[in-house]
Amino acid sequence: MHRGAAGRPVAVGAGDDDGGRRETAPPGLEAYYTQKLAWSGCGDGFECARLEVPLDYDEPEGERMKLSVIRLPATGDRIGSIVLNPGGPGGSGVGYARAATSVLTAGVRARFDTVGFDPRGVGESTPAIRCLTTSKLDAYVGLDNTPDTPGERTALEEGSRRFASGCDADSGKLLPHVGTVDAARDMDILRAALGDKGLTYLGKSYGTFLGAMYADLFPTRVRALVLDGAVDPSLSPVELNETQAEGFEVALRSFLQDCFNDAACPFSSRDVDGAIEELRSLLQRADREPLRNGLGDGRRITEAWVTLGIIAPLYDRRSWPVLRQALSHAFNGDGTTLLRLADLLIDRRQDGTYSNQTEANMAINCVDNVYPRTPDTYEKAAEQAEKEAPLFGAPVMWGSLPCAFWPVPSTRDVKTPLDAQGAPPIVVVGTERDPATPYRWAEALAEELSSGVLLGFDGDGHTAYMTGSTCVDKAVDDYLINLKPPADGTRCPKVN
Repeated sequence: MHRGAAGRPVAVGAGDDDGGRRETAPPGLEAYYTQKLAWSGCGDGFECARLEVPLDYDEPEGERMKLSVIRLPATGDRIGSIVLNPGGPGGSGVGYARAATSVLTAGVRARFDTVGFDPRGVGESTPAIRCLTTSKLDAYVGLDNTPDTPGERTALEEGSRRFASGCDADSGKLLPHVGTVDAARDMDILRAALGDKGLTYLGKSYGTFLGAMYADLFPTRVRALVLDGAVDPSLSPVELNETQAEGFEVALRSFLQDCFNDAACPFSSRDVDGAIEELRSLLQRADREPLRNGLGDGRRITEAWVTLGIIAPLYDRRSWPVLRQALSHAFNGDGTTLLRLADLLIDRRQDGTYSNQTEANMAINCVDNVYPRTPDTYEKAAEQAEKEAPLFGAPVMWGSLPCAFWPVPSTRDVKTPLDAQGAPPIVVVGTERDPATPYRWAEALAEELSSGVLLGFDGDGHTAYMTGSTCVDKAVDDYLINLKPPADGTRCPKVN
């Protein structure tokens, strides 16, 4: 328990699951911990509410933020709530919860209220991070992120500076307060408002970092955490980018091996290295002259958009047939399908507007990590990453360049490990050919957490739970419902 200058801790109710016991709110935060959520119907059986949290935890009496929260009540013998985060950072937990039937098994939905929330700065929460107009964001995304001429390098630097300055102009007051430390503290206020003594949580991708941060800050308030598609919080941003780029290459190679078994596979070569050279030629072609855009929206399908369009379906094996088709069109000069896939990845809507996912992603990453501050460092890192990940190393590394110009410093103590001493078992799930969060990150996080339990899956795509493995689903459900984690190092077999 922390005591501070604001006074003594105050007891607050913790709901029916607390057996009549009461917890203490951190000094100065009593009003937040005792708030009652005003739920109202918001369609399809869901209920919505707004949760108040302080903009600045050092000044809790100051300005407040409002987080959007949604829940789907349990259908059976209720244990409590399960809180979801889809990752990003910048992904909407409200939107993710609305897809509850494809996110959680029926067994879990029977026992828990399904709860999603938009973290601070994200989605429907207010205030939300905004940086660029739609046209300027289109231009930024389309910048050449493999600069091989002085002009391309200058354009990328200027575009990255405009991104950072746009965030400062539109959301400057918010930027220092969107880090994962603050989001984890918000999640504890949400837990109290939901009436749960301990947090039950499913976090995917970046959501694993948020969950690990929560466990480190509030280890005795953990009931059960599933961290699926883990991020390794011990790595530097450059190391994270390098490893992620390598993960995309591993996933691409797995896609290509599968593609060769299909008559519609568009590659003339029937070996992986040869197909990768064909993709390299496609990217170089788009760099010289943009592919055709059949959407009629005026966007030039440059190398950057093509790269995003290739990456997007690697997240889900079920999208591989679409990638085959998109590449077939692209080899014939039409990039429309790849552009549609890229739009899905960055949440650009059909009406041409964006959610704030891209802007929030950058803002949260830039304050969560200590990024290099000189463009030359990115250039050297991109050259190194390209050696291990020829197609994706450079664009992934250059993609963080706005953080070199970010107007606020990192707000996280990156030297302190997230070991969550005192927490009950925490299940960390890793997929062996995950494109975005390589399996070694799951191994590392499970090792770093004092009570981490590793569950592995011999699979493709990003994350494992509810992607087709009965083995993974049963292990996770038994842990969430009955608090029985799998044996550390359990490995679920490949699904054919």
